[in-house]
Amino acid sequence: MIQFGTVQAQEFDSEKNNYAVLSKNIQQLKPIILTANELQLEHGSSYGDFIVIICGSTVKDISQNRDFEELLEEAQKNHIAVYACGLSLEKFNVNIQRLPENLKITRNGILYGLQLANKGFITLTI
Repeated sequence: MIQFGTVQAQEFDSEKNNYAVLSKNIQQLKPIILTANELQLEHGSSYGDFIVIICGSTVKDISQNRDFEELLEEAQKNHIAVYACGLSLEKFNVNIQRLPENLKITRNGILYGLQLANKGFITLTI
């Protein structure tokens, strides 16, 4: 059984430009990071939070994937929070013990994305 944190309780500054990307392909993490960096430069002090939620069968490709771990580290250095969908992890029998320690897990990635949209995040599904 997977244990999940209460990531939905997190507070965000609604006065800033906050972004959430729901991705079904971990290969998209690099261009997402580049996009987040461009937005940060463009918005300056009005740039807020940037969250990536990984859902679907691509979660099978996360475990012990050094390329993904490097991108995850780059995302963290750029203040980008990366989450995996717990329902996807369960569905595809991913051993959470083999996931990078700095990868966050949300119980339901789709629900979390919608909750962020309700909080004013600009959302994109790719």
